Parts: sequence; structure tokens; C-alpha cells
Amino acid sequence: MNAASDRDDTTEPFRVLPVDYAAALADLHAVRDRVFVHEQRVPVELEHDDLDPRCLHVLARALDGEPIGTGRLVPPAHPGAPAQVGRMAVLPQWRGKGVGDALLLALLQQARQRGWHQVTLNAQVTALGFYLRHGFEPRGERFMEAGIEHQAMRRTLAGASAIEDREAAVAVTAALVLAARRGLCFYSRELDPGLLDAPAVLEALRRFGTAGHGGQARILLQDAAAPQRAHAPLLALAQRLPSVFAFREVDDPVDRAYPSAFLANDAGGFYFRGLGHRFDGEADLHAPGRARQLRAAFDRVWERARPIVEYRALGL
Repeated sequence: MNAASDRDDTTEPFRVLPVDYAAALADLHAVRDRVFVHEQRVPVELEHDDLDPRCLHVLARALDGEPIGTGRLVPPAHPGAPAQVGRMAVLPQWRGKGVGDALLLALLQQARQRGWHQVTLNAQVTALGFYLRHGFEPRGERFMEAGIEHQAMRRTLAGASAIEDREAAVAVTAALVLAARRGLCFYSRELDPGLLDAPAVLEALRRFGTAGHGGQARILLQDAAAPQRAHAPLLALAQRLPSVFAFREVDDPVDRAYPSAFLANDAGGFYFRGLGHRFDGEADLHAPGRARQLRAAFDRVWERARPIVEYRALGL
């Protein structure tokens, strides 16, 4: 169970520190019971569990000492297993003030100090944006926990995560689109059937296109005709939002021989596939240097690519 704000505009003074569970038990449960048990109606027997005594805990306090936020880190079950973030809770009057960000960063620092390189969590769906911004990637299908819809998420604290199948590819692509501020770059062979036509990705692109922030998704293709022949649903979405989606086809023989495909956003995230016709590759939602490198490579090819004039008949 993780309930956290998705904003970081700190306007009130507070501090976050690691605490001993036995010594801080009353303060930890004062916050968690109010948020989970009373506000979200989680049964108290689910909120209070046997893991607490062996977890690492952090506590946020206002400067007057009032406990205002909590979080815990469950140690790995065995070497190489991930640690798990949980019990992220912030009192209502302190949400939107950066408390959740500070709690999560403190927990990630605890993991790094102990050499734990994989961290997972089960995020309440309403807090997905918050965890996406902190570099967590969705894994698998959503599920119900304590009567609340959740999404399993994972972050690698050292290096990119391996993407091994279509399910992971769809999840990370949707996450990268949702995390974008104003810019997306897609380098694709033929609009990636099975990926860019997946419902979760199309919905993320629709939300990006209708957000009203002046964003643009630029899409480079190696074969412009194939998506038309396949009636790719992204073309229909782009027809409704022509100011958002721009298409070009690579023209230089060197560019046509490029075997890879990638997506990079302007929030420091990327998904790179060494072989563009496959889903396996690597991704990181927070790797500004690598994302900047991919966007720069994209820009160079974009400048010498040809606009897809045949799409204009579709209203694009």
C-alpha cells in the first residue's frame, strides 16, 4: 500500500529521518492509521503486519515535531532479490508540499547505502504519476489490494532495466509517454505493430495529445506505407490531433540500414531496442544523459528525413 502526492512544490518546513521502529512505533502508526485505516478503510489487521519490526522506516515531522508522513523499506528476501517500498503515507494537510518526494528519496538512499540495486512497490493507481516521475516502471497487470486498485512497479538503482517481452514493452512505453512533459521521439521501423497499437499505449498517447500543453510527438519511420496498409490505429488518433503528431520517413541509405528502434521523452526517459523488429531491449525512466543522446541522434536524422506527404491525404 502506497499513498503519496505527485507534486514536489515544498512550501512548508519539515524534515525526514530514518527511525527505529520500536522507538517511533506510536508516531508511525498515528500517520498510517489515519491515512490507511480511517481515510482509505483498509482493515487494521492488514495495515499492521509482521514485517514492520524488520523493516527500515523513515518518518517525516513538521518542525514542531508532529509526525506527518511515513514510509518503510522491506529488506530483500535473499541476495539478489529486490527490496520493497511500502506504507508511504502523508497526512492530508501536508500533501502537495514535497513530503512524499522526500520520504521516497530517503528510502531509496537507504537502499543504495546497503547495495540493494532493485526496488519494487505496489502503487495505488491514483499515485502512478508520482512514482513514474521517480523512475519506477510498471510491471504486469493492475490488481486489487485491500479493496484499492494497485500497480506493481520496479526501479533499478544502478543502470537501465531489461525489457524482455511484449508485456513489459507496452508497460514501459505507456509509462514513458505519460511521463513526458512536451516532447516524444519515436524511431520506428513501421509503427511497431503489437506495441504502438496496444490499448494502453494508445490511451497514453491520447492523454498526451489532449493535455493542452503544446506537446509534440515526432515519429520517424523506415517504411511509411506499412502502417497505412495495416490501418494502424495510431494514424487515426493522429488524424484527430494533427498538431501533435508529426511523421517523417528516413531517406538516407545509411539511415535505412539502421537496425534499432527507440523512444525518448523530454523527462529523461528512454526505451532502446537493438533490433527494431523485436520487443527486447533496455529502458530507464530517469536517465537524462542517455535520453539526451538518443534525442540528439533522432534530431540529426529528422532533419534529413522526408515529410510523409502521402499521410496528408489522411489529414495529417
